[in-house]
Amino acid sequence: MSQRQVLQVFEQYQKARTQFVQMVAELATRPQNIETLQNAGVMSLLRTLLLDVVPTIQQTAALALGRLANYNDDLAEAVVKCDILPQLVYSLAEQNRFYKKAAAFVLRAVGKHSPQLAQAIVDCGALDTLVICLEDFDPGVKEAAAWALRYIARHNAELSQAVVDAGAVPLLVLCIQEPEIALKRIAASALSDIAKHSPELAQTVVDAGAVAHLAQMILNPDAKLKLSQLVVNAGGVAAVIDCIGSCKGNTRLPGIMMLGYVAAHSENLAMAVIISKGVPQLSVCLSEEPEDHIKAAAAWALGQIGRHTPEHARAVAVTNTLPVLLSLYMSTESSEDLQVKVLPHDSKARRLFVTSGGLKKVQEIKAEPGSLLQEYINSINSCYPEEIVRYYSPGYSDTLLQRVDSYQPLNN
Repeated sequence: MSQRQVLQVFEQYQKARTQFVQMVAELATRPQNIETLQNAGVMSLLRTLLLDVVPTIQQTAALALGRLANYNDDLAEAVVKCDILPQLVYSLAEQNRFYKKAAAFVLRAVGKHSPQLAQAIVDCGALDTLVICLEDFDPGVKEAAAWALRYIARHNAELSQAVVDAGAVPLLVLCIQEPEIALKRIAASALSDIAKHSPELAQTVVDAGAVAHLAQMILNPDAKLKLSQLVVNAGGVAAVIDCIGSCKGNTRLPGIMMLGYVAAHSENLAMAVIISKGVPQLSVCLSEEPEDHIKAAAAWALGQIGRHTPEHARAVAVTNTLPVLLSLYMSTESSEDLQVKVLPHDSKARRLFVTSGGLKKVQEIKAEPGSLLQEYINSINSCYPEEIVRYYSPGYSDTLLQRVDSYQPLNN
């Protein structure tokens, strides 16, 4: 037998392995094939192919394993029992970006099903390797690692703490600063799943500087409402409020802006800020901060909270914020930006103040004639036609009814 014929045997063997693993990966995408594959012993065959000398075969074998493990917890358990995880973790740091993404996908698929399976990933030393992948040059590798870390952290506080202890949080904060939207989104979700279990874990995320970057992300038009809800669900609002209450100056600014952006999206999110006692804290910032740009941010955030419904407006008004706002507006020392934020000079903003119940609430305030508070109220009223002010004054409806009673129609 010639040398060429001998080498051809090996080529055929490689081709057969390639075809086999590609076909298994394809079959694993269809639920009706899963049980047959499992009964045929596909797990042990794929484990062997993870050690193959051909990189594409290794990568495809990992992809097939991920698809199988993703299907249900029994198959994920089979991946653990077949001792596949240690091999994945060992290879994760050594192979190219394609293998890293496939291997991280397997870890994600296994870890998502239960705390026990997620713990198995932790026990095999995967966290340190996944954290290293967060520093990879390729954004796809970072994204795959963030997915896996998210699915581990979301189960309970102990697993979240393990992710924190591995050093994931600062790197996830760096990931939300990357330009790729998909990477930003999953990194933010991972931080959310870390923070949601306890105030201490939420504080860890805040201390890592995540708030300022999350606030900027909310400006992004991509799924901004979903992101705001994610921050609220994770307990991020309460953590931010605590943060701005324990610091001064420009350190407060990102948190103030974040509260405003969250509250702007919907009535429910604004109410979440109110329930978390965000309004009193913003009022404190408005009163005690010496810098106009911070006062302007606090005034803007309060406006985003109060603009939705009369109930929201009332929550702002009862903190006695309106006199402070008007005082800032009238002060000759206030910057133009601060004045605009406090009492906007356009018809749309004035209309919003009316429809949100703010003007009506101002009319309900009982002030002593000639007092400073009465002067503030008069200044607000001067921004509106007299009939509008009367309409929202207490007792105006009774006056109208009396006019109806006393009206004598002309008889033809």
